[in-house]
Amino acid sequence: MNELKLIMDYRERNIELLESLNQENIKIEVQNLPVGDYLISNRICIERKTLQDFENSIIDGRLFDQLKRIKETYELPILIIEGINTQSFKLSKNVIDGTIIAIYIDYKAQIIFSLDVKDTSKIIAMIIKREQQDKKQEISIKGGAKAYTNKDFQLLVIGSLPGIGTKLAKKLLFYFGNIKNIANANIEDFMNIDKIGRKKAEHIYSIINEHYNEIMESTENNER
Repeated sequence: MNELKLIMDYRERNIELLESLNQENIKIEVQNLPVGDYLISNRICIERKTLQDFENSIIDGRLFDQLKRIKETYELPILIIEGINTQSFKLSKNVIDGTIIAIYIDYKAQIIFSLDVKDTSKIIAMIIKREQQDKKQEISIKGGAKAYTNKDFQLLVIGSLPGIGTKLAKKLLFYFGNIKNIANANIEDFMNIDKIGRKKAEHIYSIINEHYNEIMESTENNER
């Protein structure tokens, strides 16, 4: 295999990273990947997150769903966390350590820390050369668009609320039965759920019940 190749998800087009990879003589193909951000071979798929996105994805539960889908599709998932140093984390050390342990044990994913975009590109280039030149592994897209059920959409709707995430969304839907009942719940009802105190209950209630007062005419003009 003479030509080194990378398949990149179209939502991950970073100009600086693209330029750095081009300097490594790596051919880049942009596609809509079913899972992950960068496909290296038929067994390695990379998810890249900046430090801020990493922490946000822990909070909303998105991280574990993404890694689960990659692990179900590819043998060797890799998570690159970009912009890392010991002073950068905003979440507590226990939360970060627990997340990293879960990533290793539950999803068998390798975590690689990078300093910045250029460092990330060098790491990706090294993985490509090792996998495609040394190991002679072909590159191919696996999986496809997920067929979402009503249950999946319910989880997506409730899990998208700030501070909820997938795990808490499941608890809410199990307790209330459906989205309609959640929308009709009061603050005390929400406090019956484990991990929901008064402050979070009030926040959820306010998001669901606050009147949406954006002027429609202005919105329509902006969309034209």
